[in-house]
Amino acid sequence: MTISVVGANRRYGDFAALDDVSLEIPSGSLTALLGPSGSGKSTLLRAIAGLDDLDTGTVYINGDDVTRLSPQRRDIGFVFQHYAAFKHMTVRENIAFGLKIRKRSKSEIATKVDELLDVVGLTTFQSRYPNQLSGGQRQRMALARALAVDPKVLLLDEPFGALDAKVRDELRRWLRRLHDEVHVTTVLVTHDQQEALDVADRIAVLNKGRLEQVGSPDELYDHPSNEFVMSFLGTVARLNGSLVRPHDIRLGRTPDLALADADAATAASGVLRASVVRVVHLGFEVRVELRNAATGEEFTAEITRGDAEALRLRDGDEIYVRATRVPQLATATA
Repeated sequence: MTISVVGANRRYGDFAALDDVSLEIPSGSLTALLGPSGSGKSTLLRAIAGLDDLDTGTVYINGDDVTRLSPQRRDIGFVFQHYAAFKHMTVRENIAFGLKIRKRSKSEIATKVDELLDVVGLTTFQSRYPNQLSGGQRQRMALARALAVDPKVLLLDEPFGALDAKVRDELRRWLRRLHDEVHVTTVLVTHDQQEALDVADRIAVLNKGRLEQVGSPDELYDHPSNEFVMSFLGTVARLNGSLVRPHDIRLGRTPDLALADADAATAASGVLRASVVRVVHLGFEVRVELRNAATGEEFTAEITRGDAEALRLRDGDEIYVRATRVPQLATATA
């Protein structure tokens, strides 16, 4: 089921939560709405769900105008950050709830619930109550409950935000596998850049109520439309006016760091002198925190453990730096 949002506007007094947002979400995709707090991503999700009204604009699901339809008539599954489980019901009863109120037959309910318990890995926990589950298990139960009624669209509003980092990582991978199995059109709201890059087919970046860029994770990471998108999708450093990724920085003990066949932007970033503030070993990678000798500005480079060992970096060392790649921002070349 495709989702189309055309010319969406929503204001709260002087605050523009959505400012002329138009977005196409392909059928069967997993699209992340990514942005900082107040960017409009949750407002957009709630408008798709029918939980918030738009001032102006139209929402289509599979070509049908649903802008004025109630949430119950949109065939949407919704999962919030907080699980909203029925505490007096078992896992099995929670998952079956939506089917029961739709008056499905007992045999159909049993078959569907068994299937979903297996898909989300909760078969052995089906007789437990929500307070007997871990946070990750409760969220998987919530996803199963949303999927039980075969929604046209699955909407996830920061579903893993209340979980610790390790469980969040596990559930991200699990959600991606689940989506590959069920293929329901899914929209995920998140402020976590890594989560969006890890899970989504497509990412829509919002900022101050406006849509900045839409594309695949690779497209947005490698070809950001502007400085905001580039800086929001990962750490950046500024070398002689150019924004670069930390892993696209080369370090050397001498200024002889010429780059063969460098493009104009990379060549323009030049070679600069910096001092080492701190060296942090992160397994295979090493993060080198640096200070620009000319401006005093601090920035970070990421190099391999082998390169770090070869350079023998120590705090306070003088080092030379250049970019190996400078992304071409659309706003910089327009």
